[in-house]
Amino acid sequence: MTITNIISAIGNNSSIYPLMVRDLCIEAPSKILIARKENLKESKEIANDATREKTIDEYVTSAIWLGGIPLTEKFADKYITKKGFNPIVNLKLFKEEQALGKNTLQGIEYNINKFKNIKSEEVQKAVADLIKVKENKSVYEKLLTKKFAAATIIPTIIMGFVLPKLNFALTRKIREQKAQNRSSANNKTNLNQTATFTSFDRSVFNDFSNKQKNQNINFTGNFTSAIANLRTVDKMAISDGGLTVGRVSTSRNKEEGYMNAFRMIGSMILNFVTPVYIAKGLDKLANKLFKVNVNLDPLILDNKEFINAIKNNKIELPKSNSAQDLFEFIDTKPNSFFSKFAQQAGEISYLKDGIRDPRKYVDIKKLGKFKDEFERFIQSAKNAKNIEKFARKAKFIKCGNILANVGISSFLLAGVLPVATYKFVKLTTGSYSDPGLRK
Repeated sequence: MTITNIISAIGNNSSIYPLMVRDLCIEAPSKILIARKENLKESKEIANDATREKTIDEYVTSAIWLGGIPLTEKFADKYITKKGFNPIVNLKLFKEEQALGKNTLQGIEYNINKFKNIKSEEVQKAVADLIKVKENKSVYEKLLTKKFAAATIIPTIIMGFVLPKLNFALTRKIREQKAQNRSSANNKTNLNQTATFTSFDRSVFNDFSNKQKNQNINFTGNFTSAIANLRTVDKMAISDGGLTVGRVSTSRNKEEGYMNAFRMIGSMILNFVTPVYIAKGLDKLANKLFKVNVNLDPLILDNKEFINAIKNNKIELPKSNSAQDLFEFIDTKPNSFFSKFAQQAGEISYLKDGIRDPRKYVDIKKLGKFKDEFERFIQSAKNAKNIEKFARKAKFIKCGNILANVGISSFLLAGVLPVATYKFVKLTTGSYSDPGLRK
């Protein structure tokens, strides 16, 4: 993997890669160090407890937060497959779409009829998947709803409710063991603490299990279609909201609850909102300062064949942004640069034999916006004196913007937010130490 590939991955705010870089490589170590530094202002013993709790919290939470949803969905997809359905069939296809109110251009019935006569094993399998879902729509909707619920609820329960309690129980046990060691007269083991630890472990899962038994998860129609099309990063944002609720409700006292609310809400904003606006701002600034369109992925800007095609005026594009022209182009010219890069950007999907996957939904508005950016860059490159030099300049600026975005957002998350949190703690409690660790 080249440096451009890596920068491209961490620059995609729709994926989990920027979160992985910020969370594991930058935020966790910084937050642990700041927690220790602030708590040392009160006592070394509290600082040791804070360091241990923060280390467990940051790394275990990150592992569950980043890997829990994909892993749960993987098992859910296997279950759905065993039920005879292909989980990649998009429920949005049940809403037949039209161009200018005339001809239907995509939909489950339309796609079945359009692709059923294509002599390709892959296409026939895709059509069979569509027919299966069409004939069992309500069953398929329930399966996707349960998949969404499992992928968001299970990681949230573990991160927000189970992990904090276990972490706190460990701190209590260590403190009591230290107290016992200091007291030569009392060598009894702490059986009560062990019982509490075990009973909590069971009670949390039992409570959750009982809630699930009493709730009949049964959403259909537009709601199911909406949640089924959420990206992994969207589901992570939802689980982050649940994590906030869990951390506040499991806090050891109200002051710790206030601290957790301040920290978690700030983290949600800086993780999911701020980077998007920073990226837009940096790209707009680059357009103004350097007169270069850098809204495309750096992998596109780094493609030599693409640059040569621009130079030789051999780039083909859809006639317009109308649904009819876009569908006609991507279906008849899958090997064009536009179609290849649109697939790379996740706007469309082709099967191995070059036929568009009829199970996938095409968002025409997004595809039209992609075409506009694509066309704008081509026009800017053509107007440049040296196309290769222009493309290199655009790539370096885009890569610089991505790295700057990661740097700025990481600084806010790993430096500004933790320090602000402890200032908030000092303001509300009069102490620098974590409120839950005070004796």
